[in-house]
Amino acid sequence: MFGSLGFPELMFIFVIALILFGPRQLPKIGQSLGRALGEFRRASNEFKRTVEEEVAAEEIRAVERDLRKVTEPPKSDSEDAEPAKEPAEKPAEKPGDEAADSSGKESGGA
Repeated sequence: MFGSLGFPELMFIFVIALILFGPRQLPKIGQSLGRALGEFRRASNEFKRTVEEEVAAEEIRAVERDLRKVTEPPKSDSEDAEPAKEPAEKPAEKPGDEAADSSGKESGGA
């Protein structure tokens, strides 16, 4: 309980405290010391519990983000823009028109 303090060390501390504070003040000091240690222990346990809860909550948020990524379809950059229009098909050309189009002139007389 007291770590490396043995019985002789504890007795020495008790005797010194008894000499310094007297027999009337020693119980009050012990009671105050006990209350302070209890309050410190409660505060440290509460802090530890709060940290553990926050870590657990962060892990849950991370799992939720991963699940959203998996379940949602991937978004592309063109989704926000209007869909691209396909070019209209040209009407079928007649076999004789190709020569006229390539020269820039219509084939004809004079």
